Amino acid sequence: MKIGFLGTGNLAIALGTVWAGAGHEIFVAGRSADKAAKAAGELGGTPIDPAGLAAIVDVVVVAVAWEGLEPVLSLAGGPQGSLAGKPVIDCTNAVDFATGRLKTDGSAAERVAELAPGAHVVKALHMYAGMSWLAPDKSVPKPTVAICGDDADALAITTTLIGDLGGDTAIVGGLSKARQLEEAAGFLMSLVAAGHNPRSAIPDFQPAKA
Repeated sequence: MKIGFLGTGNLAIALGTVWAGAGHEIFVAGRSADKAAKAAGELGGTPIDPAGLAAIVDVVVVAVAWEGLEPVLSLAGGPQGSLAGKPVIDCTNAVDFATGRLKTDGSAAERVAELAPGAHVVKALHMYAGMSWLAPDKSVPKPTVAICGDDADALAITTTLIGDLGGDTAIVGGLSKARQLEEAAGFLMSLVAAGHNPRSAIPDFQPAKA
């Protein structure tokens, strides 16, 4: 599969490295051509201009800071609809790290859908640091990645890619659930900032017996 990243930071490099190792072809685009070239070199991918990304790749992964979301989607042609029909995995965290609150009234994923009309947006992979995929803790169960979106094919592609990372997937609903998932990330970050292990705050629920 051809995977295109909008973003050149640690998460893009980590995800791209694992997916390249799984046999996928990786392309990297960003606001800076130099940073895109550097990131692509680190993960064995190909740097590309954002405007040409959608025409080449099978799926686009948005992995940028909240402040960079609108600029990078504008470069990729989102408002003009060039991402229309394309699966777009949004990993953006619109979280104020000091307070754990979201910086938007809606959700980052729904903002992606607004900026890229017709794109099949899936919220995923925003709760995990990139390093957790590069160096997984094998002493604990596989991470379960909660995702949401409105397009069945885009959800299926995202599920496959999460499997390639070594994770399991839980589809929790349509894109309207994205804010809930993003607020969950803020909750976890607040616990970390307060010096607590987030795992200790999640009850160990047992599945109901049939």
